[in-house]
Amino acid sequence: MALSVFDIFKIGIGPSSSHTVGPMRAARNFARNLQDRQVLDKVARLSIHLYGSLAETGAGHRTDMGIMLGLMGEAPDTVDPAAISGLMDQVTQTGQLRLWHRHSIAFDPKTVFSGRVQPLPEHPNGMRFIALDAQGAPLLDERYVSIGGGFIRALDSIETDETVPEHEPMPYPFAHANELMAQCARHNLTIAQLMMANEATLRPTTEVRAGVLRIARVMDDAIDRGCGLQGSLPDAILPGGLKVKRRAPALYQELLSKSRSREPGSTRAPAPVNPDDVMFAMDWVNLYAMAVNEENAASGRVVTAPTNGASGLLPAVLRYYRTFIPGWSEDGVVDFLLTAAAIGFLYKENASISGAEVGCQGEVGVACSMAAGGLTAVMGGTVAQIENAAEIGMEHNLGLTCDPVGGLVQIPCIERNAMGGNKAINASRLAMHGNGTHHVTLDMVIETMRQTGADMKSQYKETSRGGLAVNVVEC
Repeated sequence: MALSVFDIFKIGIGPSSSHTVGPMRAARNFARNLQDRQVLDKVARLSIHLYGSLAETGAGHRTDMGIMLGLMGEAPDTVDPAAISGLMDQVTQTGQLRLWHRHSIAFDPKTVFSGRVQPLPEHPNGMRFIALDAQGAPLLDERYVSIGGGFIRALDSIETDETVPEHEPMPYPFAHANELMAQCARHNLTIAQLMMANEATLRPTTEVRAGVLRIARVMDDAIDRGCGLQGSLPDAILPGGLKVKRRAPALYQELLSKSRSREPGSTRAPAPVNPDDVMFAMDWVNLYAMAVNEENAASGRVVTAPTNGASGLLPAVLRYYRTFIPGWSEDGVVDFLLTAAAIGFLYKENASISGAEVGCQGEVGVACSMAAGGLTAVMGGTVAQIENAAEIGMEHNLGLTCDPVGGLVQIPCIERNAMGGNKAINASRLAMHGNGTHHVTLDMVIETMRQTGADMKSQYKETSRGGLAVNVVEC
């Protein structure tokens, strides 16, 4: 296991980790390579080709925006979401783009970008960047694939952003769930303790803890912004042309009015109590998830968990823990996210977290599995119960298609996160009522998910050529 918790949980921008963040990182890598090879100042124009799912749904996922930001030198975790519109307008109005923030070239997105539905053989999300000099001679030609969750793989160069630093061997390596469980049993460790020990080979444990808590704060902030608790109220209509209305701000006010208890002086959503409605907690989980995914749809700041399309589910369950479970703690938050990351690793290494590769079972399904395991951990579940919860979370998402209407991460994605959040809580509760013994193991369900994704027709894998994407009339 060479992955880190900060690979699974990446701070970035919406609306898509595979179609926005991944292309942004690839374009940034390409621009930096131009700089490193000392040919940046010779670039006169660019030719950019998108393949497969990026060509088919890239417009709705703002792939062009991500690539242009990356070419400028912006990074997903540091770019100011409020500044993005101005940066895009500047390119449109001037017809110029500043490569790596220093070398201006003529840039018209209508002529620079071209799409090819036939994917590259390596992955459905392919890109090719070609830099040409004033005479039309190529200076650099590189291909990349965006493999889900903001991860990229360079086919013709070194991915400088993805390089794992030299480190001591991790003390508790694992590639499969049975190996993870065996390591925990052999060394009398929880999954979170094992993860922390492995992370300690990359950075001090104090930095790991601080970084994980920062991830949690970014998740919380996305909920608060989506509810209208930070700054001015967000735009009522989400961008993209479907005219989807934000529901989180109004739902927050409605639930607040029905709540019997508030946290004095807190800007966070209150600890709500409504004895007349036994399903009140479910409403809040729905709210938390939709608030984040509406922020994601508006290109706001979110965390891949493990993808942008599923970025609301895990924060919703984590906020559920902090809001509804007595005795929550920061230690619990850290344990929740470390446990969830370990489960995410298993899917990333043995199947996929790319909707273009395996459908939404690899996004919302994986997020549901991760959240179910994380919640079970902080509820005092055993390693066996955590594994059972994670398995339940995926077993009942098998076959989930990725069929976004208009290629936008809005319908059905926003509600799908809300449904998945409550499903994760139920998966945890089912597992906690048992002793961890069950027939279908987590390794079995991960392999089943991989096979199901391979068998799934391409029109149901983020191409917008099947399912809801063709049966819903765009407004």
